[in-house]
Amino acid sequence: MTPATAARTGIGATLARLRRWLGRWWILQPAARQDRFVTIGPLVSVLLFLAAIISAFWYLRNEEIERETESLKRDTELVQQQLRLTLIENQEQLLRIATELSRRETDIDEFDGQAAAFIRDRPVITQIAWLDADRRRRAGRFANPFRGYASAADVAADPTLPQPGQDNPAERAFARARDLRQPVYSRAYLDDTGSAVFQMQVPLVARNTFVGTLLVEYSIESLLRHYVPPDVAGRHRMEVIDDQRRLLASTVKSMPGRDETRRAPLIYELPLPPAGDGLLLRGEGYRTSAGLISNTLFWMVVALSGLTVWMLLGSWRHLRRRAQIQAALVQETNFRRAMENSMLTGMRAMDLDGRITYVNAAFCAMTGFSESALIGRMPPYPYWPPDRIDENARLLQQELAGRSPAGGIEVRVMRKDGSEFDARMYVSPLIDPRGQQTGWMTSMTNITEAKRIRDQLSASHERFTTVLEGLDASVSVLSVPQGELLFANRSYRLWFGADAAGHALLAGEAPDAVYLPDAEDLSDGLSGLPTEQIMANGAESREVFVAPLQKWFDVRARYLQWTDGRLAQMLIATDITARLRAEAQAAQQAEKAQVASRLVTMGEMASSVAHELNQPLTAITNYCNGMVSRVAADAIAKGDLIAALQKTARQAERAAQVIRRIRSFVRKSEPQRQAAQARQIVEDAVELAGIELRRRNVAIQTYVAQRLPPLRVDPILIEQVLLNLLKNSAEAIDTAGLPAARRNIELRVVPRHTPDEGGVIEFSVTDMGPGLPQEVIARLYEAFFSTKAEGLGIGLSLCRSIVESHRGRMRAQNLYNGEAVVGCRFAFTLPVDLPLRPDAEGAADAATRTPTSNSTIAS
Repeated sequence: MTPATAARTGIGATLARLRRWLGRWWILQPAARQDRFVTIGPLVSVLLFLAAIISAFWYLRNEEIERETESLKRDTELVQQQLRLTLIENQEQLLRIATELSRRETDIDEFDGQAAAFIRDRPVITQIAWLDADRRRRAGRFANPFRGYASAADVAADPTLPQPGQDNPAERAFARARDLRQPVYSRAYLDDTGSAVFQMQVPLVARNTFVGTLLVEYSIESLLRHYVPPDVAGRHRMEVIDDQRRLLASTVKSMPGRDETRRAPLIYELPLPPAGDGLLLRGEGYRTSAGLISNTLFWMVVALSGLTVWMLLGSWRHLRRRAQIQAALVQETNFRRAMENSMLTGMRAMDLDGRITYVNAAFCAMTGFSESALIGRMPPYPYWPPDRIDENARLLQQELAGRSPAGGIEVRVMRKDGSEFDARMYVSPLIDPRGQQTGWMTSMTNITEAKRIRDQLSASHERFTTVLEGLDASVSVLSVPQGELLFANRSYRLWFGADAAGHALLAGEAPDAVYLPDAEDLSDGLSGLPTEQIMANGAESREVFVAPLQKWFDVRARYLQWTDGRLAQMLIATDITARLRAEAQAAQQAEKAQVASRLVTMGEMASSVAHELNQPLTAITNYCNGMVSRVAADAIAKGDLIAALQKTARQAERAAQVIRRIRSFVRKSEPQRQAAQARQIVEDAVELAGIELRRRNVAIQTYVAQRLPPLRVDPILIEQVLLNLLKNSAEAIDTAGLPAARRNIELRVVPRHTPDEGGVIEFSVTDMGPGLPQEVIARLYEAFFSTKAEGLGIGLSLCRSIVESHRGRMRAQNLYNGEAVVGCRFAFTLPVDLPLRPDAEGAADAATRTPTSNSTIAS
């Protein structure tokens, strides 16, 4: 027998003995243990098989990943070395060119030739530019012959050139090269064609002075296309990204419409020296094998899994039922525990003897005692304050006897640290499943904050009531549906008593109005309206005279919702009797001031009026003396006598007209608004002012637009304003001693339409006098301020008051010719009732060009 045959025979005998031993051991095991082994055996077999498969798969996968990773690292480092050598070689060549430019050994034409040759030999460079210290482009060459600058504006808008005041990569690289005096690479950016590029700027230094930079622009895509070996590009994908992980260039073009955002399983990144500044070279690799599991292994796994499922189906069904029951029990337990822990109300259970049997987490948190320190305790409890033990014992006995009030009891509770708080306890009996009471359940709520807020509300209500009672104004609130007086302060009760009659007087209703609370079919004036809209309306203000008190009140009404939800009306009535009396006295004083101003104006014009009356009176005297002489000599015919008497009558009528005009101007009358025409007001004012203008040898031109709407004004007051302005202009011209060419006044009346005032009629008086100083214009309308030696200072102030009382505006301004003052212009506007047509401005311009009346008054 050979040794091999002997070895096989020994192994067979050993296996036979092992089978016999396992058979005897299996027979000796009890049935329950055999069942467990039957259930556990397949699970162990499946687990061991799956562990073997997973281990083999994991080993093969790791081996493949390591092999692919090493290949990716080698290729990425090779590409990095290629790019680094290329950039360093180009940098050395550019340093030589920069040295020649700094020494001025190369002019622009030579540089252009060197740049063309440099770009031709190096396709990765898109442009070379020579910039001076002010960032101006002295010379340069583009790799793309169609790329260039058509104008200086294109140079200023080029993102590849540094621009002062901008924060772009080119400007930052230029500043760093100027400061560091060494070649600097910029951050990557997109040029005007949308390609990712970066720059290298070599400083030009002559005699230790910075004179500019040599700018070289690299195309990142061209670097990858020309310096990544084809075999490397075929194995792996090489990309250049920035520090924000944005893809700048890649050796693999993305297909249009395909999502390329899926991250590769193998990635290796390296910096891109010497460019650096955020640029990274990234290599990406993919697993080459499709799968490691063959069909035979797959079907083996399926067969073993099916066998295992068939064997364990019964066991799983039993375990599932047990798991469902256990899950329901755990869920119910967790729900009850979560409900107890989430409650802010403290819960405490006691047996019939007062022993604590249960407390929840909220109760422990309130008192500061742990659950173990409370359960099993008998009275007195540790959370009872020492000074309230007797009171709490009495309340506990009342609780155990079942006589606790349904609204709870308010107690003081002491925490473990000795602090106390107010709490309210509610008690209910504990009933077991047989219906017998086993103890008491108490819920406790911390009411310290609620009690504090209630006390603050009471104090706030008291302060508010004190303020209302101290007001001088009457405040009353009346229920709208029932007419019940809900609130009245001290002032109301002092004036009207405690009933609703005073509220009705202030509201403007009949004092004997009767409210019928039970008459539901009655309706008020606000029925059918939404309560929210009524209350949203603002307070209405009106003046009411209460005859029994002989007082005027300013009454403000507002609707609000009362505390019980009813709609109520609140009235705030302020006594304004004294204010109205003061306003009436002020109006009387203003009227007297207007009359006094007219009298003062006539007093100032007394000499002019006397001169104006002297002419017709002299003519009458001459006519009468002539007629007397000729009648005495019997040398006058009847026709000549009649003609002389007619001339005398006309002169007398002229004098009477002047006197009537002055008398109607100065007579005292009540101010009254009436419909008036601007033309008639102007004619009357010019006729009266003509007396003064003729005396001072000043001419006036009057322009009145056609078809002006009527004004609702007091004609005498507006005439007084115009007369005052015309007289002031004439005095300014006469006082300045101006020549005849500048002794003119222009009075113009035209319609205007402005966004602020709307449709108005503008009256303007323009003279060619010396104008007004700026400090005088600032104080022009102050009362008792005057530039005249004998002036009272009330004329212009009164004029402005008159204009503003008619809802108009008044302004003054100097007229300039360059910097010289050539006149002054006073203007005021009066509103019209009729809306101005859209062509009102055109009408105003036409009125300016074509005056409707033109009169000249001169001596």
